Amino acid sequence: MPDQVSAAPDRSTLRLALVVGGLVLAVLLGFGLGRMNTTGTATGSPSLAADHTDPPGTGPHNHGSAASTDQGTATEPGGLAVSSAGFTLAPLTTEFAAGRPGQLRFQVRDVQRRPVTRFAVVHDKPMHLIVVRRDLTGYQHLHPTMAADGTWSVPLTLAQSGVWRAYADFTVVADNGAQTAVTLGADLVVPGDYQPRSLPGPATSTRVDRFTVGYQGTPQAGATVPLTFRVGATPLERYLGAYGHLVALREGDLGYLHVHPEPELVDGQVKFWLTTPGPGRYRLYLDFQVGSEVHTAEFTLTVP
Repeated sequence: MPDQVSAAPDRSTLRLALVVGGLVLAVLLGFGLGRMNTTGTATGSPSLAADHTDPPGTGPHNHGSAASTDQGTATEPGGLAVSSAGFTLAPLTTEFAAGRPGQLRFQVRDVQRRPVTRFAVVHDKPMHLIVVRRDLTGYQHLHPTMAADGTWSVPLTLAQSGVWRAYADFTVVADNGAQTAVTLGADLVVPGDYQPRSLPGPATSTRVDRFTVGYQGTPQAGATVPLTFRVGATPLERYLGAYGHLVALREGDLGYLHVHPEPELVDGQVKFWLTTPGPGRYRLYLDFQVGSEVHTAEFTLTVP
């Protein structure tokens, strides 16, 4: 009688089949869970950029930067573009007569070209406007007022002919409360004979009005380093919520850095943390207040 083969698998074959099947099932489940987690992260959590805000009036930091200002991390200056982060600076006035009082009017518009009307108050103001001629002379730090339709306006006199750069430094508040800090730039024109001035040489001390102002520190390209400023022996007053405000503009492209200091004086000095994005010459403008009057000290800085 011939041998008969059983149709039922033996125990070793059955055990092997179960192990292989379990491995295949685990791989398929892991792949599916991975896709679910990836989708949840992309759609359920806002990006770090959307989460990040600079609380108004707190801590030293840079404005106008396109990257982190951590130690050793390069940052790109702001104000180089008229549009950034979904917002556009739209000047309603771009031409001025040399030495004649005028008015600068502009709007900040979103991607739908609608005027933005919700801004955070940062350092006591919802809008900081810096105006300077392209040879880095004629610096002005202004604070426009906004009408209900989102149009900003401020009196402005541009003393000399040439092309001037206007920087709008602001923080937009979204409907969900998220804040986005942006610095946008646009050119203004004063017709006439343009005679550019050369920058003064680098110096760590200067005289403005009746004050001698000096600083200590050695900025390095791509690194965050401290700069400390001393205004003689005169007690400083708070201006816009701080003991000083520092704007740095890069010669050539006029890249913009707006740096704020430590909240308190350090040994009677105003201490800033400055990140310069690369080598070149920069013009520093230090605003400080004494006797309810604001003064501006200017320095030329060379970063190797």
